[in-house]
Amino acid sequence: MARFDRAGGRYIYIEVQNIEYRVYFEEGGDGIPLLCQHSAGSDGQQWRHVLNDDEIASRYRVLVPDLPYHGKSQPPGSVEWWNEEYRLTRSFFIDFLVEFSHALGLERPVYMGACMSGCLAPYLALEHPDEFRAVIGLEAVLRNEEVPLDYWDHPRISNNYKAAAMWSMMAPGSPERYKWETMWGFSQGGPSVLKGDFHYYFKEHDLTGKAQQIDTSRVPVYLLTGEFDPAASPEDTRQLAEQIKGAKYTEMKGIGHLSLCENPETLKRYLMPILIKIAKM
Repeated sequence: MARFDRAGGRYIYIEVQNIEYRVYFEEGGDGIPLLCQHSAGSDGQQWRHVLNDDEIASRYRVLVPDLPYHGKSQPPGSVEWWNEEYRLTRSFFIDFLVEFSHALGLERPVYMGACMSGCLAPYLALEHPDEFRAVIGLEAVLRNEEVPLDYWDHPRISNNYKAAAMWSMMAPGSPERYKWETMWGFSQGGPSVLKGDFHYYFKEHDLTGKAQQIDTSRVPVYLLTGEFDPAASPEDTRQLAEQIKGAKYTEMKGIGHLSLCENPETLKRYLMPILIKIAKM
């Protein structure tokens, strides 16, 4: 007898900053909306283990969109996108998630992101506290030091190189099958996408002087980072948490920078108590 996956996928048309996008997303489960956003240079398949978790699905309706230019969300058909360099901006990223939530009629979803989308979690709490029930930022930091980006979109840099670079971001003890699966996902992105995503991550993300304005009495903020994370160290995330009065910070043992997909069983041990707590709010 055939065995089916819990997640189902479909497309929705949404307008963001006056341009219409055909956005692919997957969903599964019932209950409180849990909006999960993928990391830089990849797509929603990173969340497949959360989508298929019975315990999470019994409390949450998990929704995982592919950002435009990522996965099955192709570039917009109404503009000559090939004549412009792809760059993810903070304003577009925020507007996209809010418009996606509105288009589906989600009632105060919980937001969860990792890496670049984890960094966005505090921004959503800051700028849209009434839109979200809570935000969970994996690998979130106050700001990133700028680094050269051009070599991430160069004819001599293949997607194999980009995927291999992600191997070094994962914990040495994470299961190999998940690490290879993570690399496989990163090898599938468009040539310019990782560099374009890094524009937000390294150039526009900066909560300095802003994090203190987040009101956790309106939207709880949870921050989690792996002990083996070379890009967003536990100390980096702790510094961010200290700037947000009432934020809850947890260091995850045995996990690296790609916690959403490199070790889903360990991630769940840290994530489930938070999801249970939010469900009781």
